[in-house]
Amino acid sequence: GWLFWRVMACGRRSGDTKRQVILFILCICVCQSGAETLHYSLPEEMQRDSFVANISKDLGVPLSQLAARKARVVSEGNEQLFRLNQNTGVLSAKESLDREEICPQSDTCTLVFKIFFENPLQLIRGEVELSDVNDNSPVFSEKEMVLKILETASPGSRFPLESAQDKDVGINGLQNYSLEPNPHFSLAIGTAKDGAKYLELVLQSQLDREEQGELNLLLTATDGGSPPRSGTAQVRIVVLDANDNIPVFERDTYEVRLAENSPLEQLVVRVSAADPDEGSNGEVSYAFTQTSERSRQLFQLNPTTGEIRVAGKLDFEEAKSHKMVVKATDGGSLSAHCKVQVEILDVNDNAPEIALTSLTASIPEDAPPRTVVALFSVRDRDSGDNGRTECSIDGDLPFSLTPTFDNYYELRTSAALDRERTAEYNITITATDWGRKRLSSQESIFVQISDVNDNPPEFTQEVYTMSVTENNSPMLRIGSMKATDADTGKNARVNYALVRQEGKEQPEISVNAENGDVYILRPLDYEKVRALEVTVSAADCGSPALSAQAVLRVLVRDENDNAPVLLHPPPDSSAAGELVPRWAPSGYLVAKVVAVDADSGQNAWLSYELAKATEPALFRVGLHSGEVRTARAVTERDAARQKLIVLVRDRGQPPRSATATLAVALVDGFSEAHLRVKEEAPAAEPDGPLTLYLIASLVCVSALFLATAVAAVVVRVRRARNETETLPTFPTSATESNAGSLPRSYVYDVCFAAGTVNSEFRFLRPLFPCFPAGLPPGPGEQRSSVCS
Repeated sequence: GWLFWRVMACGRRSGDTKRQVILFILCICVCQSGAETLHYSLPEEMQRDSFVANISKDLGVPLSQLAARKARVVSEGNEQLFRLNQNTGVLSAKESLDREEICPQSDTCTLVFKIFFENPLQLIRGEVELSDVNDNSPVFSEKEMVLKILETASPGSRFPLESAQDKDVGINGLQNYSLEPNPHFSLAIGTAKDGAKYLELVLQSQLDREEQGELNLLLTATDGGSPPRSGTAQVRIVVLDANDNIPVFERDTYEVRLAENSPLEQLVVRVSAADPDEGSNGEVSYAFTQTSERSRQLFQLNPTTGEIRVAGKLDFEEAKSHKMVVKATDGGSLSAHCKVQVEILDVNDNAPEIALTSLTASIPEDAPPRTVVALFSVRDRDSGDNGRTECSIDGDLPFSLTPTFDNYYELRTSAALDRERTAEYNITITATDWGRKRLSSQESIFVQISDVNDNPPEFTQEVYTMSVTENNSPMLRIGSMKATDADTGKNARVNYALVRQEGKEQPEISVNAENGDVYILRPLDYEKVRALEVTVSAADCGSPALSAQAVLRVLVRDENDNAPVLLHPPPDSSAAGELVPRWAPSGYLVAKVVAVDADSGQNAWLSYELAKATEPALFRVGLHSGEVRTARAVTERDAARQKLIVLVRDRGQPPRSATATLAVALVDGFSEAHLRVKEEAPAAEPDGPLTLYLIASLVCVSALFLATAVAAVVVRVRRARNETETLPTFPTSATESNAGSLPRSYVYDVCFAAGTVNSEFRFLRPLFPCFPAGLPPGPGEQRSSVCS
């Protein structure tokens, strides 16, 4: 860690960005390959929160970086022994630490911890050596040791004594023994090959049971602490009568290999000692001596048979071997000793342990492949292949495991993520050892994929078609548009809006921004607007926002809101004048009522009917054509003035209608018709000089036509009388006496309609005389097609 910050500082001072990047990569490689281990020492039994070290100062890391990089300390094993204050950089002990409890039967006690940094990920290994404090006194397993010694024992004979046990180590451990001064015995202290000290009582002078049958000596064990601690035991020596044979073991040392999963009561070994004496002096009993308390708990010795059996649960990880001393004593209290050494064989009885160190609970779906999600370690307390582990991920998931260092693994993404497909992953990590009977353990990691705005809204339709009846009420809702977004949260919240088009007026349509409801702002008129088409945009609230568009078409339905409008006769005239000759046959076209309807469809389908007439039986109206024709031939009995009211009606619901009023005059000739029209015409107010000129011109033209008509009638009457008395004749030159520029077939009767105030001319049908059937017309004459 110190090297990391020094390298980065050099890079900053140099100002060379490329060099800084190369140094940074080189620093990471060095850290990955084997970072320097921090070493600290702490006495045991220190108070809670005792100071261990200043990590910030030792690593050269600024205090601000500790919190920014989420520095934390993790101890090996299940129990966390230390804590790191990110504000001060101080590493302290969480609880008071007892070396004898944490590291029993161990001369050294080293506590391993790791300090983790994030952004970038960095791991630093540290060790705290828990130094021993002289807090334990030497203790004898028996407060009183009884030795039975024959009075015949020769000087120099040695008798083993129970050793004292001191849980402290080093200088604080057991250092020396002392024996109360006496004339018969001295104390000999020896050191075994394994460094353990053993005691022997040495006979200095011959015993005499009759002189002194029992001796009591005080044995003291002292450690090397400051101040030193001690423990005592009473040695009681009973002087016996002579027993000249001692028990003899078959072997001095029994070596046994035993699996750690051996069941209770399993036979470990059988020690045997023989005594050639007879009677009670030849009966041998067995007992442990100079054996640790833990070994006495794990093994039991049958005092009669010498069988040693398993009495507790053996654990290779706790102790790899056990050393015991068995004393064989005969009835005469003579004894012999042998050693039993049991080597514990490792069995794959510990499943791997997964310890999660760092976890990112939520990652964005656009995270690139190989993004670190979690960091964890795997530990197996077995040894050899039984402690070798491998890790795997269950299922086909876009994640992979990458071994890093010191049995640590990184959980990384291996492919692109898509929250819309899978929003969360429950990743099961399986750790398996390599033992013959493979053991495994599992750890589940829950990772949530956070949303990124990578999906635009989608309309359910590309084109929405809605309809509304014209003359609608303002703010009328006519439907709704719907767009969905596969994202979540604000990235899925959709707002609707009309897309404005340059150069076009604001349409009469509004779209609710939140729910897409479509409203018509003002009443529509089908006759002005048949359809509306706009583009609607749906945009989400992401950053940046994504959008989609759809076309909205609104069709305006027609409503029967327009009555038929008369074109002919004009609706402003009080009554249109039509002339019908007296000889008009049935089906004679009198007039044509022309009307239009601004609506469409059946609302514009018009029908005509005769609503009222002076003589209803005389006229009929075409239902669809509006033609007014005679229903029968005109007779002399019919009134000369006929008033017709024609009803024009559409087919809407409800139907609308209009009426046209026709004034029909039944005439025998043009003069009579003209005079009648003239009498009926009301005096018109002059509209000015133009009107006056028009009236004068019309009077002149009328006089000319009147003269021509009278002359023509006289000539024809005379000719008709010459041919036959019943047929009227017209002179051939009657029409030629006019201007002479028009043939007879195109001579028209011209008149003014009643109520005319402007110069309106109407060209009527030619007036031809009727010829009886079978008689040909005269020279230059045509037969009229409308004669009856």
